[in-house]
Formats: sequence, C-alpha cells, structure tokens
Amino acid sequence: MRIYGKRWVWIQMMAVFFVGFLGVSEALAADDTAVKKGDVVSLHYTGTLEDGSVFDTSKTRNEPLKFTAGSGQVIPGFDHAVMGMKKGEEKKFTLQPADAYGERKPGFTKIVPRKHLPQNHQPKPGMKLVMGGPDGRQIPATITQVTDENVTLDLNHPLAGEALTFDIKVVEISH
Repeated sequence: MRIYGKRWVWIQMMAVFFVGFLGVSEALAADDTAVKKGDVVSLHYTGTLEDGSVFDTSKTRNEPLKFTAGSGQVIPGFDHAVMGMKKGEEKKFTLQPADAYGERKPGFTKIVPRKHLPQNHQPKPGMKLVMGGPDGRQIPATITQVTDENVTLDLNHPLAGEALTFDIKVVEISH
C-alpha cells in the first residue's frame, strides 16, 4: 500500500514534529537534573551571621564556588542543603553550629612563647594569625591574651559557635 498526496505530507510533518518534541523533552529533562553525590556544582552564595553581617560571598569575586557534592569540600550542612537542587534554583537556609564549624571549645587554646613570633610583630588581643599544623594544614588562630613571655591563642574556627545563613543559587551542575 502506497501513501501519496496530502496524507503523506501530513505523516511526514507529524514525524518531524514528534522527533523534534523528543529532542526538546530530552534537553529539558537534562536541565531538570538535581544535584547528587559526586556532581561538580557551581553556585553563587552569600553567608551572613545572625546580626545580618556578611562573612563571605562569591559575588565580590565574580566567580561561583565550585565543589564536588558529598565530598567534604564544604561544611556538612552546606553540602546537605545543596543536594537535590536544580540548575537555576535559589535557596535560603540557616545552619546551626553543629552543621557548620561546630560549637566553640573553651579549652581549645595554645600558649606560645613570644620568642616564637616574628620579632617585628607586636601581638595584641583580637589579632588574627595563621599557624602551620603538624600535617601542613593552616590553622586560623586569634590572640586572646598577651604577657611579657607568652601569647595565648584561641584555635577555634572564627565562625565556631555561630549560626550561619546562606543565600545560594545553583549556576551549573556537571555529572
């Protein structure tokens, strides 16, 4: 049985439409993919404290934060909040200290002889510095007390004990 004329043209048009529709559907489905463990995520964020002050943002760098979801490259609560988000999606959430940098540990201090500090440095309470850890990592520290012989350093992360609020927008997801 051969098909000619208007009916044949109609069948061809429907085939083109159907194939085109499938292609568009697949493209839309790809954009609908949610973040899962192992995905490389790029997002813009602004982090604020309870008083509304900004402690960090990607917007001033004009470059999104890029990390592998579920790999421990960001604080645990942040990682968890991003899971399931889609490209273009925005979210605002608050992390309690346990899901961010932890609670402050009152005894997490170290007394260092002043002679171990640079000679041209006048230490004062409140000053921030970075120490080298035994494994080569850099450890932020805050000077809390200064005597003639010693300096007391608080080794808690500067944001330990703080509830952190983030406004984020997912820019890209790579699988």
